[in-house]
Amino acid sequence: MFSAFEWMMAMRYLRARRQEGFVSVIAWFSLLGIAIGVATLIIVMSVMNGFRAELMDRILGLNGHVNVYAPIGEMSDYDAKAKIVAAVPGVISASPLIEGQVMATHNGQARGLVLRGIKSTDLQARQMIANNIQMGDLNNFGAEDSIIIGSQLASRLGVRVGDSVTIISPKGQPTAFGTVPRMRSFEVVATFSIGMFEYDSGFAFIPLHAAQVYFQMKDSVNNLEVFVSDANNTKGIGDDIKHALDEQARVFDWQKTNASFFNAIQVERNVMFLILTLIILVAAFNIISSLIMLVKDKGRDIAILRTMGATRGMIMRVFFLAGASIGVLGTASGFGLGLWFSLNIESIRQWIQSVTGTELFAAEIYFLSQLPAKVEPMEVLSTVLMGLGLSFLATIYPAWRAARLDPAEALRYE
Repeated sequence: MFSAFEWMMAMRYLRARRQEGFVSVIAWFSLLGIAIGVATLIIVMSVMNGFRAELMDRILGLNGHVNVYAPIGEMSDYDAKAKIVAAVPGVISASPLIEGQVMATHNGQARGLVLRGIKSTDLQARQMIANNIQMGDLNNFGAEDSIIIGSQLASRLGVRVGDSVTIISPKGQPTAFGTVPRMRSFEVVATFSIGMFEYDSGFAFIPLHAAQVYFQMKDSVNNLEVFVSDANNTKGIGDDIKHALDEQARVFDWQKTNASFFNAIQVERNVMFLILTLIILVAAFNIISSLIMLVKDKGRDIAILRTMGATRGMIMRVFFLAGASIGVLGTASGFGLGLWFSLNIESIRQWIQSVTGTELFAAEIYFLSQLPAKVEPMEVLSTVLMGLGLSFLATIYPAWRAARLDPAEALRYE
């Protein structure tokens, strides 16, 4: 498609000489702009994809994909209902659960948390908890006074495995002398750290039978926590669960529960993609300006080439190659830089923090203890194609202007 002559002329025009050095500087800045734009877009999209994926893994690893509640009040005969739900196609497990807001105290320190009552076998089946025990032994969970708490919560309360924490419920116990807060001591048998600050600092687990006594729920639970094989098909499975229970249940899936949260992440992701695309667009305009200046500077050379037999098409292809080379090199450089940065972003963050002495990614604000990144091949491909496409489009007008140059006009005053 392109002859050796056209490649030679295009590469020669891109090399800097003393007279046209300024044009070459603009071309290099255009290449740098394309590279930075492509790399930034790949990095930001990878981080946002990683952020969403990590949050989903942790949220869905600790919470059920579907929650089943009684039509009114608490759920009795929960074991029988759990067996019915577990038999629904697509359901992996159904666990009875009690959940309540409480306060934990130890040595004068107090923290609010979510206390969950769950069977020891069900908790051991939760890989997100079982694989992230920091201290203690999950096998000790099951005794009447045992409790498992998050590592951040343990640090704030100053407790270790074997210490006792006092749990205080806001729902007091009525007596002849008024309402008395419900209090009970539990022994910490293990701590967990799943890497999500909100859960590590605000969740604790006690055995189901202990939760029934503490929350005065006798032989009932709050809900059934259901895990399914396909987290993206929770609506269809939820309808099947409701039908299996003869409509005697209220069913909520994780997409409804966390809809506003994940929608906000998606909107932010789309806006960031649009904003960062403008960086590549600005760099493409720099290609236009540098090529127009190059065409103006090489007007005499173009006229001589035309008089020697070069066609308009040859001239157009020469300048198209000159501009496209900038776009291709810039996009390739941005692609390599973006991938390298995305795959090593946590190490880079740690290095910057050690050099500057500042915290770049606070777990209290961003929920996660590490900066995640997930490279999506299709997104990277679309970014590369967009960089190449804008670069090629930017070369069309200057190349067309060069091809339309009249040799007689260009040489009139030479």
